[in-house]
Amino acid sequence: MTEAPGAAGTVTLTGLVKRYGATLALDGVSLAIVPGEFFTLLGPSGCGKTTTLRSVAGFVTPDAGRVAINGADVTGVPPHLRRVGMVFQHYALFPHRTVAQNVGFGLRMQRVDRTEIARRVAEALALVQLPGHGGRYPSQLSGGEQQRVALARALVTRPSVLLLDEPLGALDKKLRDHMKIELKRLQREVGITTIYVTHDQEEALTMSDRIAVMHRGRVEQVAPPRGLYETPATAFVAGFIGNINLLSGRAAGTNAVACGGATLAATGAAPAGAAVAVALRPERIRLDPAAVLDTVLSMTVAHVVYQGETVRYILKSEAGLELQAVELGEVRFAAGARVRAGWAAADARMIQEERA
Repeated sequence: MTEAPGAAGTVTLTGLVKRYGATLALDGVSLAIVPGEFFTLLGPSGCGKTTTLRSVAGFVTPDAGRVAINGADVTGVPPHLRRVGMVFQHYALFPHRTVAQNVGFGLRMQRVDRTEIARRVAEALALVQLPGHGGRYPSQLSGGEQQRVALARALVTRPSVLLLDEPLGALDKKLRDHMKIELKRLQREVGITTIYVTHDQEEALTMSDRIAVMHRGRVEQVAPPRGLYETPATAFVAGFIGNINLLSGRAAGTNAVACGGATLAATGAAPAGAAVAVALRPERIRLDPAAVLDTVLSMTVAHVVYQGETVRYILKSEAGLELQAVELGEVRFAAGARVRAGWAAADARMIQEERA
């Protein structure tokens, strides 16, 4: 069995603040990442996720706050002394060095014995399923193979934490889908604590044990993938994770929202009259439902979008309310058809609107 990296580490971030001139990149970021966890920082460009990752790596020094790895404060410790491995989006392989030389680079910087370097490089290449590739050059490898080399280089020094900065971004979709599974398999096999940065919600949902959704330098919510998808804490999280209907209205009591001339059922409560949103996944809407549901609206099919496995319907009410509904299988309704769209209160979530 291939030797694993060092013992999986803990990472604790406390109140990180970072400014670049007038831009507040991090606004009090606090996170606790447990040993062996695959933890993802997810959000749009400029949300602070890469700055957070680079703060863990030591490439960014926060203006305030604390970074701890395995309980030790490393906020002022240089990157090469933090026992972290990092893989960048474009891999940063040396084109004039062989695969073996690229993988063994960090060990040479640590002045490890040549025989030990050769042994550990061979083990690392076997771990990423590239045995026998040590004599090749990066230009002779596919994009997926180059990524594996970058992973081997990060793992060969036996770090306690692995940092991945959008490592699938340079790959085509088919290879990206394959590598998502391979990355997660490798992480589980090695057992290393991993922090992964991406703007791709599908990557995050597929690979992560927990996800931190970031927005404007803050952490909006931390939860397992299913928790984020089914119970978003804010309107931003609801809108960023998956496709969703976000319907603005006013709280009309427990589990009720006044919206578009109707009262909609949604789980949650807010002061009467408070501005709220109803978060409702398209696949939770039932069209012409046979069962009795908490909300049923009469609507018109405005557009039909055939997507192979699924059909997406754009629905509009006479009062101007618009919904998207998704069904598996064949097209059941044509544009212009009148349908009843319904859902249970448990399938919709009331979210209090964010204040400016």
